[in-house]
Amino acid sequence: MSNPNNPNDPDSLSLAPSGGQGDKKADFSNVKGGSSSTEEPATKPKADFSNVQGGSSSTEETIGEQTYTVQKGDTLSHIAKQFYGNAGNWNRIFEANRDQLDNPDLIKPGQTLKIPQGG
Repeated sequence: MSNPNNPNDPDSLSLAPSGGQGDKKADFSNVKGGSSSTEEPATKPKADFSNVQGGSSSTEETIGEQTYTVQKGDTLSHIAKQFYGNAGNWNRIFEANRDQLDNPDLIKPGQTLKIPQGG
């Protein structure tokens, strides 16, 4: 049977200083740092979108497009400057409206143009 007050007992659980042995400190010189594990590192599960059905393949269609009704004197450059801050983006508006425009210089007052998002 263990005696918790006996410092020579290897099963002793006492935290009291050893009786009569002075200020002896614990010896950790044989302790090695680091850690090891036989477990595989955790990995994040990957999302599976294989069963998602969507009817839209375009970001503009998903977000929605703005429209603009052409006013007398408007040009695609003028409209691009108004929406994107850069007249050089006129081609984006032209390409988005190819279904109704054959020539970027021939827009008419009253036409409703799609304005793609972003700039």
